[in-house]
Amino acid sequence: MRRLMCVLFLLIFCTKQGTSQFLISPTDHHAEVPLRCCFNFIDFQIPTQMIVSAVKIGSHCPAPGIVVTTPRTEFCVRPDESWIKSFMERQL
Repeated sequence: MRRLMCVLFLLIFCTKQGTSQFLISPTDHHAEVPLRCCFNFIDFQIPTQMIVSAVKIGSHCPAPGIVVTTPRTEFCVRPDESWIKSFMERQL
């Protein structure tokens, strides 16, 4: 009986935890969870032919940055780097 009660409690707890994750949406004003932020920045230039996309992150992040996607991975670049500035200008 004790084991059954523990299993039921665990099941209810896990179910409650799982559903609460789906209640937070980007339109929820109480949930200010950034989708993507940069905390570490690269200190080298990525060849422009390797860049798939470059997206400026929003003001919701503690530090401004640009997420550069290559075929293999993503990098965070400081927006004041001259090479990314010229790349972003050419993309407009």
